[in-house]
Amino acid sequence: MFSYRTQNTTCMISLRLVAPLIVLVLMLAACGGDTTNQQQAQPTAVPVNGFGAASNHVHSLLAFPPHVLVLATHYGLFRSEDGGATWKETAAGPGQLMDGLMTYSLTYSPLNPQRLYVLTQPALGHPKGILGLYTSADQGRTWKLSITTASITAHNIYMVAAGNDTANEVYIYVPDLGALGLRISLDDGQHFSTTGTLPFSSIFGVRPIPGAPGHLLVYGTDGMAYSTNGGNSWQVLKDITGAITEVTTPGANMPIYASGDAGIYVSQDGGASFKLVYSQASFFSLSVSPLHSQIVYGETAVAVYRSEDGGHTWSALPHINGHLTNLAVDPMNPSEVYLSLSYPTELYDFGQSGNVWTSLTPKA
Repeated sequence: MFSYRTQNTTCMISLRLVAPLIVLVLMLAACGGDTTNQQQAQPTAVPVNGFGAASNHVHSLLAFPPHVLVLATHYGLFRSEDGGATWKETAAGPGQLMDGLMTYSLTYSPLNPQRLYVLTQPALGHPKGILGLYTSADQGRTWKLSITTASITAHNIYMVAAGNDTANEVYIYVPDLGALGLRISLDDGQHFSTTGTLPFSSIFGVRPIPGAPGHLLVYGTDGMAYSTNGGNSWQVLKDITGAITEVTTPGANMPIYASGDAGIYVSQDGGASFKLVYSQASFFSLSVSPLHSQIVYGETAVAVYRSEDGGHTWSALPHINGHLTNLAVDPMNPSEVYLSLSYPTELYDFGQSGNVWTSLTPKA
């Protein structure tokens, strides 16, 4: 029904297999979001396009029907309602909510695609916005602060993932708490409580399984684990070798794809077990069509690939220059995929106008 890409990839693309706490510290420092150094000034470079200066870069990309795109970047949160033909900065711009904050780990509720969440950190030396978790009830048109980071931790929140029990359920991970860092909210992020102890000391992400209330996957350097009770208890998946850095699924009762050290895994039983189907490469970004669950796209930071047989074989799409970051399949067309680039931020579409990449980047 819709496609997504939520992992904050760009600022940590070469660090994906490092412990998440180290990753987050380095990511924030590299992105200018280290709260221990508040001397960074606002970029003064002339905008190179409608997404801003050449220093801007992408953290998350979402695609919804019909032709809605939401882009979370270091300098601004942007939204398009016409497949990227026109864009509007809806948050994190001058005078807006989240002013001076970078936006990352953008996600949505599988039970209500109007409900979005995004995390923030400083993009500037002295941001006007308040650090925390923000939510939107209208698919990114408007936003409000759910909870401040300071009320949860003295450090940082690593990631956010919308739950699958109710449309108001959301998870966050607080890395300085280690195996006790997974928290759950039942009221759109206004209040959080602890879940059970994780089987790993740190994780990269949590993936609630659509259509299976309480069923979750967590993954990181130590592999992947499965819960059927909302994270109260966990079973480590023994068929996983090495780290897992990305997990995605097109929807309820559909395959779940995972990428990691060993290659590409697929689960056909709702996450209870996985099978390695491709060992020649792994991908920083994965996106799968909700209309055709066997069509999967993968990105290695320098090239984009497509599989039409559920990840067993892959073929390269035409080369595109730049710093490749996030992928999102068009929810209405399995043959069409969106790709974000960074430094500067750009967006491209493949398949809309044939076997070519078409720029959707707004002019300055």
